[in-house]
Amino acid sequence: MSSPHSHIPPFQVRERAACMCSHGAVCSSYAPGHALHLIQSRLASATPSDWTDAIVESVDTATGDIVVRTVADGTPVAVWNAEGAAGLVSPGAPIALHGRYDVLAVGTRRFNILRTA
Repeated sequence: MSSPHSHIPPFQVRERAACMCSHGAVCSSYAPGHALHLIQSRLASATPSDWTDAIVESVDTATGDIVVRTVADGTPVAVWNAEGAAGLVSPGAPIALHGRYDVLAVGTRRFNILRTA
């Protein structure tokens, strides 16, 4: 004789998961502008010709918005990052942007960015 198997219903899944960076913790999402994925970092490192030098034009540390101008042609590029890139740069600081994989380099630190404009 076997015992009856009780069915355990699956947990309810919310439509959107909240990233932990919005709660002051480490970023838990690899969406554009959030945590930099290891593969994204490696791909950016493997394609050095796609890096563009730029100078920081303006920074909003409250929102994470950064506006830079490329050195080559002066094109403004607006980006956003939730992991604190805005806290590490100031107007006039040199940075590098990876055009293909959307990575921002501030010194030795790398950040996943979302192009906002």
